[in-house]
Amino acid sequence: TAHPAAETAPSASSRPQQFQYTLDNNVLSLEQRQFYEENGFLVIKNLVSDEDIERFRAEFEKICQKEVSPTGLVIMRDVSIVQSQCTLSEQVVSKIQDFQEDEELFRYCTLPQILKYVECFTGPNIMSIHTMLINKPPDSGKKTSRHPLHQDLHYFPFRPSNHIVCSWTAMEHIDRNNGCLVVLPGTHKGSLKPHDYPQWEGGVNKMYHGIQDYQPDSARVHLVMEKGDTVFFHPLLIHGSGQNRTKGFRKAISCHYASANCHCIDVEGTSQENIRNEVIEVAEKRLGLKGAVNFKDIMLFRTRLVKGERVNL
Repeated sequence: TAHPAAETAPSASSRPQQFQYTLDNNVLSLEQRQFYEENGFLVIKNLVSDEDIERFRAEFEKICQKEVSPTGLVIMRDVSIVQSQCTLSEQVVSKIQDFQEDEELFRYCTLPQILKYVECFTGPNIMSIHTMLINKPPDSGKKTSRHPLHQDLHYFPFRPSNHIVCSWTAMEHIDRNNGCLVVLPGTHKGSLKPHDYPQWEGGVNKMYHGIQDYQPDSARVHLVMEKGDTVFFHPLLIHGSGQNRTKGFRKAISCHYASANCHCIDVEGTSQENIRNEVIEVAEKRLGLKGAVNFKDIMLFRTRLVKGERVNL
């Protein structure tokens, strides 16, 4: 005879769906899934090796010295030093982005130990949609090294948001002194908020948009991380970083991934219009062509297949 409890237990198909933000693929433990569902981020310790990080650091230096210049790469300087006539070096570059054509740095996006986790959010067909190596400079005293609180989805026309995730790896010890990430747990459950430039006296870096109306007393978590630690977070999670109060540069490398099954939306008439216009303006300036590019094409140009099949993106 059947055990009495077996007759009353609901079948798996009739149970309410518990997980909205993670997929069941036996990589994340139940506790890890529950933590991400509740908070919108998850830190995995010691995920990227010292050897890999040193290789990425060496490639960054080559780019700064113009020994290599990959297609599509964007080199940014902090607003506090952008006016200075310094020659390009590690001392003046605050960030490089769109490194998808640099085979050495792009290797970060393909590391199996990272993709193993990425697949928990995107599924098996994975595109990289945005890449960055951040070299947060020592603050000049104008607090321009801060990154205002923002949601990454503001920058992307890709949906659904639950199939997008960022991996962000510390390239050295990172804490509040050198401007670690600060996250507002649980904010990934909300909607995309309007973003614009904050009114900071010392100036704001290009495209460093911030949320205008978050609750200032929201709970915050400062992510103290060691070299190789990696945080995965949802594109609606409100986050930013403080100023770098040390004498050194604070490095991190990151990639945003999306399911290849995601699609592009038209951001016309939405809060994303301002970033769309800015991205188009920058692209037209670089290409010297007016009216030749649109937001969707620019964003798709940055994508690259990482694993599986290219479906929509």
